[in-house]
Amino acid sequence: MERGSVSRLRFAAAALIAATILGGAAVVRSRAHHDGGVLPKAPKAVRAPDGQRVRVQVLNATKVRGLARRATMLLRDRGFDVVEVGTLAQPRDSTLVLDLSGHPDWAARVAATFGSARVETRPDSSRYLDVVVLLGASWRPPAEPFYP
Repeated sequence: MERGSVSRLRFAAAALIAATILGGAAVVRSRAHHDGGVLPKAPKAVRAPDGQRVRVQVLNATKVRGLARRATMLLRDRGFDVVEVGTLAQPRDSTLVLDLSGHPDWAARVAATFGSARVETRPDSSRYLDVVVLLGASWRPPAEPFYP
Protein backbone atom coordinates (compact mmCIF):
# COMPACT_ATOMS: atom_id res chain seq x y z
CA MET A 1 0.00 0.00 0.00
CA GLU A 2 1.20 3.48 -0.76
CA ARG A 3 2.07 5.92 1.94
CA GLY A 4 -0.58 8.45 0.81
CA SER A 5 -3.42 5.92 0.86
CA VAL A 6 -2.47 4.81 4.40
CA SER A 7 -2.62 8.39 5.68
CA ARG A 8 -5.99 8.92 3.95
CA LEU A 9 -7.30 5.73 5.57
CA ARG A 10 -6.12 6.89 9.00
CA PHE A 11 -7.71 10.31 8.45
CA ALA A 12 -11.03 8.69 7.43
CA ALA A 13 -10.98 6.44 10.50
CA ALA A 14 -10.26 9.38 12.81
CA ALA A 15 -13.04 11.42 11.17
CA LEU A 16 -15.49 8.52 11.62
CA ILE A 17 -14.58 8.17 15.31
CA ALA A 18 -14.94 11.92 15.88
CA ALA A 19 -18.33 11.98 14.11
CA THR A 20 -19.56 9.05 16.25
CA ILE A 21 -18.49 10.76 19.48
CA LEU A 22 -20.06 14.09 18.47
CA GLY A 23 -23.29 12.36 17.38
CA GLY A 24 -23.53 10.48 20.67
CA ALA A 25 -22.95 13.68 22.63
CA ALA A 26 -25.71 15.40 20.65
CA VAL A 27 -28.17 12.62 21.44
CA VAL A 28 -27.33 12.73 25.15
CA ARG A 29 -27.62 16.52 25.19
CA SER A 30 -31.01 16.49 23.43
CA ARG A 31 -32.37 13.91 25.86
CA ALA A 32 -31.05 15.81 28.85
CA HIS A 33 -32.59 19.09 27.70
CA HIS A 34 -35.96 17.81 26.50
CA ASP A 35 -37.72 19.16 29.59
CA GLY A 36 -36.68 22.78 29.86
CA GLY A 37 -32.97 22.06 30.10
CA VAL A 38 -33.19 19.93 33.23
CA LEU A 39 -32.80 16.19 33.52
CA PRO A 40 -36.03 14.57 34.72
CA LYS A 41 -35.82 13.42 38.31
CA ALA A 42 -36.65 9.88 39.31
CA PRO A 43 -39.83 9.67 41.38
CA LYS A 44 -39.17 9.56 45.09
CA ALA A 45 -39.70 6.07 46.46
CA VAL A 46 -42.74 5.76 48.70
CA ARG A 47 -41.84 4.21 52.04
CA ALA A 48 -43.64 2.78 55.04
CA PRO A 49 -44.44 5.30 57.78
CA ASP A 50 -41.62 5.77 60.27
CA GLY A 51 -42.09 3.85 63.51
CA GLN A 52 -45.07 1.84 62.20
CA ARG A 53 -45.20 -1.84 61.35
CA VAL A 54 -47.43 -2.25 58.31
CA ARG A 55 -48.21 -5.96 57.85
CA VAL A 56 -48.83 -6.83 54.20
CA GLN A 57 -50.03 -9.92 52.37
CA VAL A 58 -49.06 -10.18 48.68
CA LEU A 59 -51.14 -12.41 46.41
CA ASN A 60 -50.20 -13.10 42.79
CA ALA A 61 -53.38 -12.97 40.68
CA THR A 62 -51.57 -13.55 37.37
CA LYS A 63 -50.03 -16.45 35.49
CA VAL A 64 -46.55 -14.94 35.84
CA ARG A 65 -44.50 -17.07 38.19
CA GLY A 66 -42.48 -15.26 40.85
CA LEU A 67 -44.38 -11.97 40.63
CA ALA A 68 -45.41 -12.08 44.31
CA ARG A 69 -41.78 -12.69 45.28
CA ARG A 70 -40.65 -9.63 43.27
CA ALA A 71 -43.39 -7.50 44.85
CA THR A 72 -42.36 -8.76 48.30
CA MET A 73 -38.75 -7.72 47.70
CA LEU A 74 -39.89 -4.28 46.52
CA LEU A 75 -42.16 -3.72 49.53
CA ARG A 76 -39.55 -4.93 52.02
CA ASP A 77 -36.96 -2.62 50.46
CA ARG A 78 -39.39 0.23 51.15
CA GLY A 79 -39.87 -0.71 54.82
CA PHE A 80 -43.13 -2.68 54.69
CA ASP A 81 -43.44 -5.97 56.61
CA VAL A 82 -44.61 -8.62 54.15
CA VAL A 83 -45.81 -11.46 56.36
CA GLU A 84 -47.63 -13.65 53.80
CA VAL A 85 -47.18 -14.44 50.11
CA GLY A 86 -49.48 -16.54 47.97
CA THR A 87 -51.37 -17.07 44.74
CA LEU A 88 -54.98 -16.41 43.74
CA ALA A 89 -56.87 -18.71 41.41
CA GLN A 90 -58.87 -15.89 39.80
CA PRO A 91 -56.69 -13.82 37.45
CA ARG A 92 -56.82 -10.02 37.63
CA ASP A 93 -55.93 -7.41 35.04
CA SER A 94 -55.09 -4.60 37.45
CA THR A 95 -53.56 -4.45 40.92
CA LEU A 96 -55.89 -3.93 43.87
CA VAL A 97 -54.80 -2.89 47.38
CA LEU A 98 -57.17 -3.69 50.23
CA ASP A 99 -57.11 -1.67 53.46
CA LEU A 100 -58.13 -4.06 56.25
CA SER A 101 -57.02 -2.08 59.31
CA GLY A 102 -58.68 1.28 58.78
CA HIS A 103 -55.44 3.07 57.85
CA PRO A 104 -56.11 4.44 54.36
CA ASP A 105 -52.79 6.29 54.32
CA TRP A 106 -50.91 2.99 54.72
CA ALA A 107 -52.87 1.41 51.87
CA ALA A 108 -52.25 4.50 49.73
CA ARG A 109 -48.50 4.21 50.33
CA VAL A 110 -48.56 0.55 49.32
CA ALA A 111 -50.65 1.37 46.24
CA ALA A 112 -48.23 4.14 45.23
CA THR A 113 -45.46 1.55 45.21
CA PHE A 114 -47.33 -0.29 42.44
CA GLY A 115 -48.13 2.77 40.35
CA SER A 116 -51.74 2.74 39.24
CA ALA A 117 -53.14 0.36 41.85
CA ARG A 118 -56.67 0.95 43.09
CA VAL A 119 -57.39 1.06 46.85
CA GLU A 120 -60.50 -0.36 48.53
CA THR A 121 -61.35 -0.32 52.22
CA ARG A 122 -62.62 -3.57 53.70
CA PRO A 123 -62.32 -3.30 57.48
CA ASP A 124 -61.63 -6.60 59.21
CA SER A 125 -60.62 -6.40 62.87
CA SER A 126 -60.13 -10.17 63.13
CA ARG A 127 -57.25 -10.19 60.62
CA TYR A 128 -53.59 -10.05 61.52
CA LEU A 129 -52.94 -8.07 58.34
CA ASP A 130 -53.13 -4.35 57.66
CA VAL A 131 -53.01 -4.40 53.85
CA VAL A 132 -53.55 -7.03 51.14
CA VAL A 133 -52.10 -6.61 47.63
CA LEU A 134 -53.75 -8.49 44.75
CA LEU A 135 -51.22 -8.26 41.93
CA GLY A 136 -52.71 -7.79 38.47
CA ALA A 137 -51.26 -8.57 35.07
CA SER A 138 -50.70 -4.87 34.29
CA TRP A 139 -48.02 -4.48 36.99
CA ARG A 140 -44.43 -4.74 35.81
CA PRO A 141 -41.77 -5.13 38.49
CA PRO A 142 -38.78 -2.80 38.36
CA ALA A 143 -35.50 -4.16 37.12
CA GLU A 144 -33.60 -6.11 39.73
CA PRO A 145 -30.28 -4.63 40.82
CA PHE A 146 -27.16 -6.55 39.88
CA TYR A 147 -25.30 -7.82 42.92
CA PRO A 148 -22.09 -9.58 41.80
